[in-house]
Amino acid sequence: MLNIPTNGSLPLTPSLVTPLPGAKAKAIVERDRTVTSPSYTRSYPLVAARGEGCMIEDVDGNVFLDLTAGIAVNNTGHAHPEVVKAIQQQAANLLHMSGTDFYYEPMVELAEKLAKRAPFPNQARVFFTNSGAESNEGAIKLARYYTKRSHLIAFLGAFHGRTYGAMSLTGSKVVQRKQFAPLLPGVTHIPYGTHESLDYLEQKLFNTILPPQEVAAIFVEAIQGEGGYIVPENGFLERIRGICDRYGILMIVDEVQSGMGRTGRLFAIQHWDVMPDIITLAKGIASGLPLGAILSRSEIMTWQPGSHATTFGGNPVACAAANVTLRLLEDSLIENSHQMGELLQAGLTKLAQQFNCISLPRGKGLMVAVDLLDANGNLDPGLRDRIVDQAFYQGLLLLGCGKAAIRFCPPLVIDSDQIQIALKILTDLLKNQP
Repeated sequence: MLNIPTNGSLPLTPSLVTPLPGAKAKAIVERDRTVTSPSYTRSYPLVAARGEGCMIEDVDGNVFLDLTAGIAVNNTGHAHPEVVKAIQQQAANLLHMSGTDFYYEPMVELAEKLAKRAPFPNQARVFFTNSGAESNEGAIKLARYYTKRSHLIAFLGAFHGRTYGAMSLTGSKVVQRKQFAPLLPGVTHIPYGTHESLDYLEQKLFNTILPPQEVAAIFVEAIQGEGGYIVPENGFLERIRGICDRYGILMIVDEVQSGMGRTGRLFAIQHWDVMPDIITLAKGIASGLPLGAILSRSEIMTWQPGSHATTFGGNPVACAAANVTLRLLEDSLIENSHQMGELLQAGLTKLAQQFNCISLPRGKGLMVAVDLLDANGNLDPGLRDRIVDQAFYQGLLLLGCGKAAIRFCPPLVIDSDQIQIALKILTDLLKNQP
C-alpha cells in the first residue's frame, strides 16, 4: 500500500451525512444555474469543497470516493501535500512573469525533465501551454510550419479540444461541432484503431482525394479518451509510424488524457515502443494547475521568435507543481497505476461474468472503461447514465465517455481497499437495475 502523506482530515471511504444533494449544495447549484454557461455538462449535483487523496468532500460534509480525478487531472491525488507545498513556496516568490518573454528556473527545469523523458530518438524541445486544446492548436501550427503542408488526418471518435483548430480535429460528438462551422479546412477523419481504416487511408484516400505529399500530420490518441477509452488493434500505431515515414508526414500523439503515468507508463505510446514526432500534454502534468506542453523532436521545433507564444503557458507556479508531480509519478505512482489498474480490470472482469449488462473492461493502467449493454447486447447509454448518477448517491464519483461507457480514471494514489469499495458499490447498483 502506498504511504501517501495527508493531513488525515478526510476518511478513506465514502461517508454520507446528509440526503443528497444537501441544503448548501442545492443553494449553490441554484445560484450557478442563473449565471454560468449552459454549455457545461454537469450530471449529478456534486458541489466540491475540498479534496484529499482519492476523496472529495462536498459543502455539506458528505465524502465521496473519486474515480474521476477531475477528468483524469489530479494524478497525484487531491491536494498532495508536497505539491501544495511547492505551489505555496513558488507563489510566495513569483506568481507570473511570462516565459515567452523572460526566464525563470522552474520552467527551464521542467523543460529539461520533459525533454529528457520524451520518447524521441534524439534531442527534444518543449513549448508550454495552458491546456490540452492549446497544446493541440500549437501542434497544428508547428506541423504546418515545419512541413510546409496543409492537410491533417484525425480519427472518428477523437477528442482534441474545443477551440477551433482542436475542434476541427475532434470527431467525438456532433454537439461539439454543431452550429460552429466553418471549421479549419484540410482535416480528414477516418475510423480509429483498426488496420482496415489504415488500408482505406493508403489504398483509397491517398489515391483519390488526399495527396499524401500534402499531408502535414496524423493526429492520434495512443488510447482514445472521450471516444470511449478505446485501445487500438495490435500494430495499429506501428503502422501509422510507417505511413508517416513513407510519406514524410509527422506523427503527433495526443497524450492529454493518457499521459503522465495514467496508463502505467509515463506516456501511453511507450506501451507500443513507437516514437512519435510530437506529443501533446496537459491534464495530469501539474496535479490540477492549468498547464500543457508540446514535446517535439528538436529538428522540428524550429519556428522563429514570435511565430508562436503564450502569456500564461508555463506559469512559474504551475511549473513548480509539475516538477514535483513528475517526481512523485516516477517515485511510485506510475507503478501503482499499473498495479491498481490490473486489480481494477480483474474486478470488472468478474462483474462482466456476473452481469450481462456490462462488457469486459478495456484499457491500460488506471485508464479503464466498460460499456453498459441492453438485453440484446447493444450499447445502452441510458443505463450508463443511470449507473453514473446512482453511483453519486452511494458516494462514488464516476464519469461516462463514448456512447455508453463508464470510464475509471481515479487519482493514481488509489489503493486496493478503495478499488474494492468502488467495485462493491458498482456491484450493488448492477444488482438493482430493472
